[in-house]
Amino acid sequence: MTVHPESEPKLYRYSRIVCGVSTHVLCAVFTGFITVLAKPGSSLFSWHPFLMTLGFSFFMTEAVLLFNPYSSPVRKLKHKTKGRLHWILQCLCVCCATAGLCAIVYNKNLNDKPHFTSWHGLVGVITVCVVGLQSLGGLPLLYPKLAKGWSLAKLKRYHATSGLLTFLLGSVSLFLGLCSSWFSDSVSGSVWYLAVLCPVLCALVVMSQVTNAYMARKRMQY
Repeated sequence: MTVHPESEPKLYRYSRIVCGVSTHVLCAVFTGFITVLAKPGSSLFSWHPFLMTLGFSFFMTEAVLLFNPYSSPVRKLKHKTKGRLHWILQCLCVCCATAGLCAIVYNKNLNDKPHFTSWHGLVGVITVCVVGLQSLGGLPLLYPKLAKGWSLAKLKRYHATSGLLTFLLGSVSLFLGLCSSWFSDSVSGSVWYLAVLCPVLCALVVMSQVTNAYMARKRMQY
């Protein structure tokens, strides 16, 4: 049994649609802003903020929003198809994050600088590893034969919970990146605060989406 958005109060439904669409726009604008600021290709370091933002802010957010019942661009597709698209976007996120990590590691090697000495560096490398594991953890849901002895319902619940924690970890990594000297020297004043709001607001919408989905399922079970 599925809860259809059409059966909910109009004001609630419209507010959810606005939040969802705004999140699509927000993650795209934020990624574009960092791209313009970083100017990928201008230096080796420039690839790090660009790829990390593309992976965590755009691909990972869009991967989760595919399942948003109010603003998903593929809302009418079957759940299985959404799952495959979700996994593809997550793989793109992993590729971007890995490439961004390699870029900063190589850049630090060239400049004889120590690795992972800041909270941003530590949280960042942990996030890249966790995102990779999360993507691998989604395979049994795509291919149920891999889930021998496991309940698919439980696996979906575990995957959604760990996915939310992974998303929040990615958001924290982005936030710490915005606190870095590179970004702080590039922007100032209200622009910095507006930039910080982007990953924060996206995280709130994703948290609401995941928790509401599973709260609704629990209500239907009682």
